Amino acid sequence: MNAPPLLPWRIVLGSASPRRRQLLEGLELPLRVAPLDVDETPPAELALDEVAEHLAVRKAAAYTPALAADEVLLTADTTVLLDDPTGAGTSLLLNKPTDDADARRMLGLLSGRTHRVVTGVCLRSTDRVIRFSDVARVTFRSLEPGEIAYYVERHHPLDKAGAYGVQDWIGYTAVARIEGSFYTVMGLPMHRVYLALRDLAPSRP
Repeated sequence: MNAPPLLPWRIVLGSASPRRRQLLEGLELPLRVAPLDVDETPPAELALDEVAEHLAVRKAAAYTPALAADEVLLTADTTVLLDDPTGAGTSLLLNKPTDDADARRMLGLLSGRTHRVVTGVCLRSTDRVIRFSDVARVTFRSLEPGEIAYYVERHHPLDKAGAYGVQDWIGYTAVARIEGSFYTVMGLPMHRVYLALRDLAPSRP
């Protein structure tokens, strides 16, 4: 006899991302997908570290159907931030590349350097909202131009912040070190998502 789920929720994923769907399926809770069409251009005055969480909240606001009492809407966004190597305190935001050339440019910038991956998450039930960001630091070994060209041609990472997916070929061959959650880099900090869902759950008698 199978044990019942630990949490009472049915999750509504406000995203078409197959990676986020795959990760949420690991929670063993009912899940349905409701893709959202949202402008992902952040306000110019917003601090770069806050962009991912801001966009996750914007996506949640774009979902207008009423939630059932046992549903939780989950939206998320992931950004890649590359710090200025001179130590000037500035960062470069690498969003989704516009084309293959832009993807090759981004990977060239990441080659041999450490960058930050910020994933922002928003969870909304009928009466509460929880929002947060999680950060991981990823170090790439130095990449050869042929390796970058191969990855872009074979894997077409135009839907990925920073032009790469850590679960792809480049993650196997180029990521030398991760400080933080692998799943944050993949697109959802699952340990924090689970704790937020647990926090949203009604108290048991």
